[in-house]
This record gives sequence, C-alpha cells and structure tokens, in this order.
Amino acid sequence: MISLAIADDQALVRAGFRTVLAGEDDLTVVAEAADGAEAIRVARRARPDVFLMDIRMPGVDGVAATREICAHTGVRVIILTTYESDDYVYGAIQAGASGFLLKDIEPEELIHAVRVVAGGDALLAPSVTRRLIADVAARRRPAPAQPPESLTAREAEIVDLVAAGLSNAEIGARLTISYATTKTHVSRILAKLGLRDRAQLVVWAYETGRVHPGMYFRTGDNTDS
Repeated sequence: MISLAIADDQALVRAGFRTVLAGEDDLTVVAEAADGAEAIRVARRARPDVFLMDIRMPGVDGVAATREICAHTGVRVIILTTYESDDYVYGAIQAGASGFLLKDIEPEELIHAVRVVAGGDALLAPSVTRRLIADVAARRRPAPAQPPESLTAREAEIVDLVAAGLSNAEIGARLTISYATTKTHVSRILAKLGLRDRAQLVVWAYETGRVHPGMYFRTGDNTDS
C-alpha cells in the first residue's frame, strides 16, 4: 500500500485529489496540510511514501517545505504546479522534488505518477514543464561543459537522451539496447555524478551547458522512468 499526503492551501483542491486517489486499492491518503509548515510536520509525523505538494502556499511555500522534507525524511515529493509558477520550478528541483505535474493533469496520469515516484524513480513532467525547467536553468548562463571523465561515451550519450525527454524504453530503442541495460546505465550515471534521480540529471545537463533550451523539442509526455 502506498501512503500519501497532500499539501495545498485550498481545501477543495485537496478534496479533489483525495477523491481521485481513494479510488485505487493500492493508494491511501493518510494526511493533509494547508501550508508548508504543516506539511513539514505531517511528513515528520506520518512519514507518507509520497507527498503531493503545492508550490504557492501562505507562510512556508512548497519549495521550502520540499527542501526540509527531502533533507530530513525519506518522503518523496511530487510538486503540483501551474504555468504561473515557473519561477519556482528550478528551485523545487534543487530542493529534491522527484516529480512535477500540472494541476490540470488527468486523474490516471496523477495515479501513474504517484506509483512511479513511490517506486523510487523520478517522473519528468509533461513537455511544457520540461521547457519551463530548461528556461529557468538557462537564466544561470552556464558555461559549456564536457562530460566528466568518469562517464563513458555511451553514458554521455544516454545523458543527452535523458535530457531530451526520452524514457528508458525510448532510449533503448534508439540505441538498440534492452530496457534493463538502459536502466542500469542510468543508475550508474546517477551514482557517478552524485545525483538522486532523473530530474536532477536533467537539471545537471542544462546547468552544465551540456544541453540548452531549444536543443530538443518533444511534443508528447514522458512518464516512463
């Protein structure tokens, strides 16, 4: 059973997410929070597997709450964002969030995202949010970087494809390798770079200048980890 908590300053939004999630046999909502400070207390007390976190809340916002929760608990955070909150997205990634969803997401996409993140993987948001992440990262004007010497040529190639938004299955098909082999490569890359998950790997690729906004464009969603 996957336990969840929901943080949003609007009770109606929390109720809506709870209703969607309650219909699944393997999901259970164990707590709610109306702001970031309460979310931190809930995470420490209830230790849900996944926390659905709004960004803009009074007092302690979702980014600050995510940073505290990810630093001091084993709870994994999915950020719920809107187009207007793009200035917060990069900070949320740095804070440790494992997933990014728009609030108008379809119910089945939300359910899938929870399962992916609870399973220990990161979930890259729909393509529009990936472009927002790229735009925010680009404002840092990073210097172009070669891959670390510890990365093999194949691993560097996979980094580029992850940053392009390809799933493990798509990367495997592109490189003619198995899904399992692709996943092993990604795990080794994360270990070598000292990164937690694919979300941080995408940011690393933009932050170091290895890829840049406009270099890739994907119209579909990618929720495969």
